[in-house]
Amino acid sequence: MELAHSLLLNEEALAQITEAKRPVFIFEWLRFLDKVLVAANKTDVKEKQKKLVEQLTGLISSSPGPPTRKLLAKNLAALYSIGDTFTVFQTLDKLLILTGALELQSELKASLSETLSQKRQEKKNVLVSHNLCANFLRTSVLIADPHLYHSAVFIMRQNVKRATFDEVLELMATGFLRGGSGFLKSGGEMLKVGGSVNREVRVGVTQAYVVFVTTLGGQWLERSFATFLSHVLDLVSHPRATQTHVEAVYSRRCVSFILRATVGSLLGEKAQIAAAKEICQAIGKQMKAVEAVMNDTSSENKSGAADIAASQHVMVCALQELGSLVQSLNATASPLIQEVSIGMGLSIELHPQLFYFLFQDWVLLTFLLPPPSGFSIAEDLLRTAAQNSRLSLQRTQAGWLLLGALMTLGPSVVRYHLPKMLLLWRNVFPRSLKELEAEKARGDSFTWQVTLEGRAGALCAMRSFVAHCPELLTEDVIRKLMTPIECAMTMMSHIPSVIKAHGAHLKASAAMVRLRLYDILALLPPKTYEGSFNALLRELVAEFTLTDNSANTTTSLLRSLCHYDDSVLLGSWLQETDHKSIEDQLQPNSASGSGALEHDPSSIYLRIPAGEAVPGPLPLGVSVIDASVALFGVVFPHVSYKHRLQMLDHFAECVKQAKGVRQQAVQLNIFTAVLSALKGLAENKSTLGPEEVRKSALTLVMGALDNPNPILRCAAGEALGRMAQVVGEATFIARMAQYSFDKLKSARDVVSRTGHSLALGCLHRYVGGIGSGQHLKTSVSILLALAQDGTSPEVQTWSLHSLALIVDSSGPMYRGYVEPTLSLVLTLLLTVPPSHTEVHQCLGRCLGAIITTVGPELQGNGATISTIRSSCLVGCAITQDHSDSLVQAAAISCLQQLHMFAPRHVNLSSLVPSLCVHLCSSHLLLRRAAVACLRQLAQREAAEVCEYAMSLAKNAGDKESSGGNVSPFAPGVSSRSDIHCRHQGVNITETGLEGLLFGMLDRETDRKLCSDIHDTLGHMLSSLAVEKLSHWLMLCKDVLAASSDMSTATPLSSGKDEESEKKDEMDDDTMFTTLGEEDKSKPFVAPRWATRVFAADCLCRIINLCENADQAHFDLAMARSAKLRNPKNDLLVLHLSDLIRMAFMAATDHSNQLRMAGLQALEDIIKKFASVPEPEFPGHVILEQYQANVGAALRPAFSQDTPSDIIAKACQVCSTWIGSGVVSDLNDLRRVHNLLVSSLDKVQAGKGSSSQLYRESATTMEKLAVLKAWAEVYVVAMNIKKEAESKPKRATKNTDDDDDDYGTIDELPPDSLITLVQPELPTLSRLWLAALKDYALLTLPAEFSSQLPPDGGAFYTPETIDTARLHYRNSWAPILHAVALWLNSTGFTCSESTEASAVSGSQKRSAAVSLNQPSGATANAKSLPEINKDRMHLILGVSIQFLCSPRPEEPIEHVTACLQALHTLLDSPYARIHIAEDQLIGVELLSVLHRLLLTWNPSSIQLLVTGVVQQIVRAAQDYLQEKRSTLNEDDMEKESCAVLGEGGDSGGLIPGKSLVFATMELLMFILVRHMPHLSTKMSDSPSHLASKTQLSEESARLVAATVTILSDLPSLCSPAGCMTILPTILFLIARILKDTAIKSVDNQVPLPVSAALQGIKSIVTLSMTKTEETQKQWTALIRSTLACILEYSQPEDSVPVPDEVSMLTAIALFLWSASSEIIGVQSLQSGCMSRFKNALNSCDPWVQAKCYQLLLSVFQHSNRALSTPYIHSLAPIVVEKLKAVERNRPASNTELLAVQEGIKVLETLVALGEEQNRVQLLALLVPTLISYLLDENSFASASSASKDLHEFALQNLMHIGPLYPHAFKTVMGAAPELKVRLETAVRASQASKAKAAARQPAPTIHSTPTIKLKTSFF
Repeated sequence: MELAHSLLLNEEALAQITEAKRPVFIFEWLRFLDKVLVAANKTDVKEKQKKLVEQLTGLISSSPGPPTRKLLAKNLAALYSIGDTFTVFQTLDKLLILTGALELQSELKASLSETLSQKRQEKKNVLVSHNLCANFLRTSVLIADPHLYHSAVFIMRQNVKRATFDEVLELMATGFLRGGSGFLKSGGEMLKVGGSVNREVRVGVTQAYVVFVTTLGGQWLERSFATFLSHVLDLVSHPRATQTHVEAVYSRRCVSFILRATVGSLLGEKAQIAAAKEICQAIGKQMKAVEAVMNDTSSENKSGAADIAASQHVMVCALQELGSLVQSLNATASPLIQEVSIGMGLSIELHPQLFYFLFQDWVLLTFLLPPPSGFSIAEDLLRTAAQNSRLSLQRTQAGWLLLGALMTLGPSVVRYHLPKMLLLWRNVFPRSLKELEAEKARGDSFTWQVTLEGRAGALCAMRSFVAHCPELLTEDVIRKLMTPIECAMTMMSHIPSVIKAHGAHLKASAAMVRLRLYDILALLPPKTYEGSFNALLRELVAEFTLTDNSANTTTSLLRSLCHYDDSVLLGSWLQETDHKSIEDQLQPNSASGSGALEHDPSSIYLRIPAGEAVPGPLPLGVSVIDASVALFGVVFPHVSYKHRLQMLDHFAECVKQAKGVRQQAVQLNIFTAVLSALKGLAENKSTLGPEEVRKSALTLVMGALDNPNPILRCAAGEALGRMAQVVGEATFIARMAQYSFDKLKSARDVVSRTGHSLALGCLHRYVGGIGSGQHLKTSVSILLALAQDGTSPEVQTWSLHSLALIVDSSGPMYRGYVEPTLSLVLTLLLTVPPSHTEVHQCLGRCLGAIITTVGPELQGNGATISTIRSSCLVGCAITQDHSDSLVQAAAISCLQQLHMFAPRHVNLSSLVPSLCVHLCSSHLLLRRAAVACLRQLAQREAAEVCEYAMSLAKNAGDKESSGGNVSPFAPGVSSRSDIHCRHQGVNITETGLEGLLFGMLDRETDRKLCSDIHDTLGHMLSSLAVEKLSHWLMLCKDVLAASSDMSTATPLSSGKDEESEKKDEMDDDTMFTTLGEEDKSKPFVAPRWATRVFAADCLCRIINLCENADQAHFDLAMARSAKLRNPKNDLLVLHLSDLIRMAFMAATDHSNQLRMAGLQALEDIIKKFASVPEPEFPGHVILEQYQANVGAALRPAFSQDTPSDIIAKACQVCSTWIGSGVVSDLNDLRRVHNLLVSSLDKVQAGKGSSSQLYRESATTMEKLAVLKAWAEVYVVAMNIKKEAESKPKRATKNTDDDDDDYGTIDELPPDSLITLVQPELPTLSRLWLAALKDYALLTLPAEFSSQLPPDGGAFYTPETIDTARLHYRNSWAPILHAVALWLNSTGFTCSESTEASAVSGSQKRSAAVSLNQPSGATANAKSLPEINKDRMHLILGVSIQFLCSPRPEEPIEHVTACLQALHTLLDSPYARIHIAEDQLIGVELLSVLHRLLLTWNPSSIQLLVTGVVQQIVRAAQDYLQEKRSTLNEDDMEKESCAVLGEGGDSGGLIPGKSLVFATMELLMFILVRHMPHLSTKMSDSPSHLASKTQLSEESARLVAATVTILSDLPSLCSPAGCMTILPTILFLIARILKDTAIKSVDNQVPLPVSAALQGIKSIVTLSMTKTEETQKQWTALIRSTLACILEYSQPEDSVPVPDEVSMLTAIALFLWSASSEIIGVQSLQSGCMSRFKNALNSCDPWVQAKCYQLLLSVFQHSNRALSTPYIHSLAPIVVEKLKAVERNRPASNTELLAVQEGIKVLETLVALGEEQNRVQLLALLVPTLISYLLDENSFASASSASKDLHEFALQNLMHIGPLYPHAFKTVMGAAPELKVRLETAVRASQASKAKAAARQPAPTIHSTPTIKLKTSFF
């Protein structure tokens, strides 16, 4: 293919390749030429022009295919427009001689007409088009092609002389009402009655109306809406439009389509509300007219009746459009709804035919009624039906309809009314066969009609119950339902005789009963009505084989039962268009597209099928057959083989008996039923049956494969595939395949070849590649041969479709056939005429399937793969250029597949612009395909996609400025609307592709399409939003700021092709007198509410993306400096005012959904920016300046008529705002706080008092949200108060001293927030407890449902229990925390009565109601201890139940709130006693917390858990201490006291009952999680990595907390119990000490180390362990622990240097506290000494200093037996070290400290020495000290540390002299030189003191050391 890429055709290369590949080579060259000519150098082109022209004209003579011809013509035209034009006419003449082909000539002419700009040519074109126009319109109507007609109206609009608006409307109305031939001639004549309207023409005219209005634009429609509406409604009231009921329905659908397509898409929200009011007036007018007729008693009633009939259809259209408008406007239409409902309050009796429609609107209103009243109304209707015979039929229908509607409210509502319902259902039907027989003889025609309608209604309500309340379908309920259902089945057989007796008008009512019966049976399990199968099947088969039905009615289900992919054969692609609702009328099956509400009133409350806007059940005749077919499919798998055979034989017989059209109808119905049955078998995984059943089924199916009706052939193929699936035997499949092979080899007729080729495809589709592998080769070879049959496009279509199915289903097995298939596909693409679009669609499908089969291999670089890939790309290029939208859509999906597998080889620079053009196509399928492709591209290459889309916009700008005239007849342009698309497609403005997609969201209604647009924008946002922050924020802002006012909307072109308009000589913009302004001024519709909601969601996503990207987005100082460094830096915090503005706009909108999204955005902004400081005003935060905006955004949400969900969200935002700490002024805070206070008053009002505008569950949501918000505020207030109490000094200092400090001017006093909450606390606490009680009951498992109060709880009713659960689930956690804080702060001293006394009398009553207590004296009967016990049980119960297994999706805030609540609760003495008295509660709580740790990993949770565990242990400690002290007071035996605690005498701990065991289990889990090597199991496992990393800060805190709790545990045990747990605890502490005591640079002691040391101290000093029984064990434990620590402190070669100080401290603790156990153990003693020696000899002065301190404590020990050996061993080393200081004076403070600490040790030794030894000791100390003194000369030049040492020595000497005068003198006398030094120093000191009297005295001996240990252990 690379050889084809040259300016001239490479003829050598062309000669070398095979004949078959030449067309592709030539096409590829022409493609290259097309791209290169535009960019080539003009001189190069002119040089080679002659040769090029020769080559191109030479190729024309070789009769190429259509795509090649098109490119040839295009290239020739381009060549002449770029090069010289001298030879153009010679070339034209040559072409005329060369070929008589008109087609090529016209293609060339059209192409050349774009480029040659001679006036002569233009004028000729205009004349031609004028002459063509009239003929074209006439022909289009004769051909009855709506699309041609569509274009005709366009051209007429362009070319005829100017017409007035009324003339145009009259012309179109004529076409709509009369249609047929030549209606344009007699446009002005009166319509003649008689003759039928051509449906095709009516649909065409309908589309013309839409195009007409769209072209005139939205502003025009807004101005002329009244005229247009009355004109359109008049169409449907005309007798010609409503000759039969079906025609009337069709006309109504057309008119509804016109209204929906124009009003729905062209008008903005404001204009839509105005239009809705206009429609209401039209309805009012009709009602008045009807009223006048009804009241007119004169004889001229005939015309009146006709008027009423006509007005009925007008009303339906108007009401339907009104409904659609209200639905699309959503809450934006709330003011409108109030006006409408007032205007509609007219008597139903006025309009007999309209009864249903108004009543059905009323049914919709019943959804707003509370359910109980709905049920009672329905009951009243049914009860009073018999009283008034005139209305009995209507009342019966209304009653059952209302009951059916109420069933949709779901099981929680229906459950309470079920017994009554079952009774009603039973009473409608006779109780026994006897009664059934008896009633046949009774009654007249009217009573039978009422009876049948009543029974149909009852069955319909049953069906609604079964469909919407499956949870209530117990066996018992099903049994009770079966009684009336079986009776109905029996009744079916009696109906014919009743109809015979009372008239045929009962047939419809009887059919309705059958329909309802089939519907409900299809929903029930077939086992329940097994006994009635025979009778039922007889009815069903008779129904769809039309046994008793003279009409040839066909089912509508066949298309849906055939496979979706087969749409290309059935032409059902129309289902995928914007105009589906009117195209349905043109389908061949019975009553297609004639769905209307009056056919089945129950459809008003049943779920509308996906993709439909309005319910449209088909006429009764069709619906019954549909229901019978569906039920047949359900029952068939459960029928015996014998009956299956009988039915299949019967079907064959029925087909044989019927003739002509009837045979077709019967066959269609039978095939649908068979397909339904086979589908049922496949779903049930059943088999078809033995050989004879298969044979019968096969005969039936094979016969239809040759049927002339394509739908039947398609169904037969599908049935064959399904049979192969359910039989699943290789021989059976082989037999079927062989049969088709033989047929295809011999048959020559189109029907057989199409049917059997599809059969092969279906076999492969349902059996899969493996099951049908052996037939693959034959199937492919036959289908490839059939696909080349150029004589029959139909055969090509069917065979290619089958081929695509085989490629799809065979997967990798097809790899060997890819090359031949691909070459065939390319050949056909180049040769099949474009008019055979179905063939091209199938070729596109084949291409896509091949790409999928080759898959990721396409990335390869091998020769074969490169060829395959380039062939695929050529194929895609050809299909992309096809004029048909379906083929183009197939091309896009092929390219999408290619991009998935080989992204490098898909050229995005050409693909993206073409996709952007398709986004504005008038074809839904094309728009869908384009968006789906963009969605995939944006996932990986969002930036490139946006870039290429913008390049399209730039190119468009260039092109438009140069101006090019596009002729409507140019090749490849199928209609004017497509030209308009190509230009509108390039209307990408500076907002880029994103802006275009946002705009599409306003126009599109297709769900899949909108969902894909959302995803595409989502992917773009994720990739680009942080980089292009301003751009995306502007986009969101533009969408959110869009006002509904049309004049402020952005003016964008709305659709005419301006370029061609301006260039046209005819002055087109004045053609319509009503349209004065230029098209460009027509604004687009302002973004609708749904788009604005999406924009608000995008805003929240942008904030989250920025949070994950860079912290600078939330730091103003950092952001400003980044902006200064690089102006391109764009950070979120710089746009804060925009964010607030957008959230404010959204939160105060009319649309409820948008208000929700706005409040959510506001909450996110507050949370993310609350702590961002304001750099210019220290102590303040950036959000403070937006207080007013936040308040203003929240205030409207608390108005009277706001929906509950918005109030709930607003409360959440209020609590976030108050709790964020942004506001520093109490008065400002009060504004928002008052909103919460007003809501609280609402909550207090109790359950029944609120206005019932919304369901009770909405009230529940609102009240709980208010309580939750208050709880959150209270929690924050209490936290602030607690913090303030813990550091009061600092606060007072601030206020006194630093008046100018910003931070203190308006800072809140620490308890101000609590003062706002305090007044409400009595009420709040009561409501909080009530809510918690509700929540506790609602979380009970189903088996305890009997414990639920029968009339609901404080905030929910029994009917809304299921929805209420969700609201409680969202709110309980903060409420629990608040209740715990409140109980802790009141110390459990408040009873309900004292709270209630703070509440007024009226509130007290409602409070009693809301708490489910009987009012009066009994309410206060419980004593305070009982009340408190209940509260404890409530809080612990709720907590334990939740913590047992929080759902994974549970927010982490709930878990933390629950744990904080427990922690707070256990702070109060009452709760501690409660939990300690019953040890099992503590054990249970600990095991639940252990389980929580297993599933929740975050450190924050683990820390909270350790906090709660500590509280539990402390509570147990306090309780045990109390117990022991009382025993001591009673002077009981000491022994019994010693046995107190866990472990008793034996020391055994029982898992499950022991608190200590449970605690250790949990703590061990935490330790092993953070230090896996502590567990031998973990450290021995192969996956464990031995390297010990340093603990993170959080882990260190956790380990420290764990160690602290561990060391508390022995105090809970008896001495024997201690001996059980201490080995574990001491081992763990020693190991933790070893692993965490690592030397740090700053000599900080890690938290775990200080905790371990503290733990050692508390354990070693335990008094109660040392009893006689345990003494020996205790001693062994202490010794072995010390031995461990000595071992661990041994310096190793390991990398982390152990912290000697910590280890020494541990050793000193043992020596100090456990001296008796250690004395005399030589090995330990020498070990300890060696560690001290090492430390003394350390080169680190810090270690020396610490060592001296610890030695001091050892030397001072009271037990001399312990201290003496250490003194003897270590004192000499100390003296040596201190003496050496004279030579090496301290250079730093740390070294000085070491010397000072050493001197202290010596001084202590002097003090400890006996009198007789003191002189010797002083002889060591005094000379050392004097050696530290400096003489005057050296003092001046010495370092500060050296001077300090001098001062220190002098002070000490001055202190020692008076202390030991005698010994001091002796020493001084012995060494006179010492005396001299000392005296000199003293004199110098005194002199300096005198000089600087003001200077502070030198530090005394007691000066504190400069560095201290964090924790004192002694």
